Amino acid sequence: MLHNTKGIVLRTVKYGESSVVTTVYTELFGLQSYIVKGARQGTKKTQGKAAYFQAAAILDMTVYHNEQKNLQFIKEYNWAYPYQTVLFDVVKNCVAMYIVEVLQHTLKEPENNPDLFYLVEDTLQQLDKGSDTLTANLPLYFMLHLGMQLGFQIQGEYSKATPVLDLSEGFFVAEIPSHPYYLADELAAVASVLNNITLYSDLENIKLNRTLRRKLLDAFGQYLSLHITDFGTLKTLAVLQEILS
Repeated sequence: MLHNTKGIVLRTVKYGESSVVTTVYTELFGLQSYIVKGARQGTKKTQGKAAYFQAAAILDMTVYHNEQKNLQFIKEYNWAYPYQTVLFDVVKNCVAMYIVEVLQHTLKEPENNPDLFYLVEDTLQQLDKGSDTLTANLPLYFMLHLGMQLGFQIQGEYSKATPVLDLSEGFFVAEIPSHPYYLADELAAVASVLNNITLYSDLENIKLNRTLRRKLLDAFGQYLSLHITDFGTLKTLAVLQEILS
């Protein structure tokens, strides 16, 4: 019944007088909801415990797991990665909240996917350590690589022969499609570069102005919504676009 797993906090709400219910994306079990008893008590022993369950927190946890139940229990928890900047830097925190919301709209079932978990974990850790340029480009990188992990990776690359990215089909193509979900010219070229990046450090070399970044954030959000059922609207997108400008 007891398992050790890492987890990334997505959402936490108050429960009862002193507890919380937290939604966590776990390494072992995928998306799970947990009751954390006494996390909001004001005693010396429990003081500060609620801080562990801020959105985007990366935890080491010992949990009870029963596949027949929708609500599990956490026995013990601690930081797996103590942030140095993400929880305090306004821009980095905004990026982290955007990543968390994308996951909230993406993850629907408690299916484990270790590679996806490691992508999220690595992205948040790189955000914590990264420069301003890396921070600004990270949401674009994350959305494309999220698609890869979910099985709808963009195929091909930008060239004179294929200067258009069809977001609906997920291919670089020769001609503008009949639907409005595509990128062309400079936007398609930048999308191609981002799609082929394998090292976070390469994001340092991509310089985008405000207009390009806004359009790409809109387009990549549209790309996810075209391929993920009931993806919905991202509330943090407008804030992210403004703060990265």
